[in-house]
Amino acid sequence: MALTSHDSLLPHRAVSAALFAFLATIVVGFWHVAPLQADAELEQLTIVTASGAKPLSFNIEVARSPRQKAIGLMYRRNLAAGRGMLFPYEKEQEVSMWMKNTYIPLDMLFIKANGQIHRIEAMTEPFSERVIKSQGPVLAVLEIAGGQAQRLGIAPGDKVRHRFFSAGR
Repeated sequence: MALTSHDSLLPHRAVSAALFAFLATIVVGFWHVAPLQADAELEQLTIVTASGAKPLSFNIEVARSPRQKAIGLMYRRNLAAGRGMLFPYEKEQEVSMWMKNTYIPLDMLFIKANGQIHRIEAMTEPFSERVIKSQGPVLAVLEIAGGQAQRLGIAPGDKVRHRFFSAGR
C-alpha cells in the first residue's frame, strides 16, 4: 500500500492524542488533591509540654486512607499556625516520610502509642526526596508548619492528646 500525504499525519495525530491524554491525567489527578485541602474535616489535638506551660491546641486534618497518607500536605502553598495533619497507623512501627512535592518546610513529630513525642524532625526541606525515619516504632506522625515546634517549646517527651491515643490501645 502506498503512503499518501494524509497517512503521514497519522503518527503526529497519535502522538498529539497521547500527549493530551497524559496532560489530562495530570490535571485530573491534581484536581482531586484540591478538595482534600478545602473540604477537610478538622479535629482538635492538644500538646501538653513537659515545661508545664499552657497546653497547645491545633486544628488538624487526619490522613486516614492510604491515598490521604500518600498525598499528605503535598502541593500546599502554606500551612497556618495552629494547623497540621496527623498520620495515624494501625500499630507501632518504624515510619518513613519524605517531602516530595511539598512546597513548605514542616516539623514532623513522631508519636508513640501512649501519645508521647518520640522525636522531632524540624524544618524539613521542601521537595526533598530524602527519607526521614522515625528512628523507632511510633503510632503516628504529626506534621505542623516548619519552625513551630521550636517557637512553641515542643520537645521529645511532650504528650499529644487526641482521641487516637486513647487508653484502650
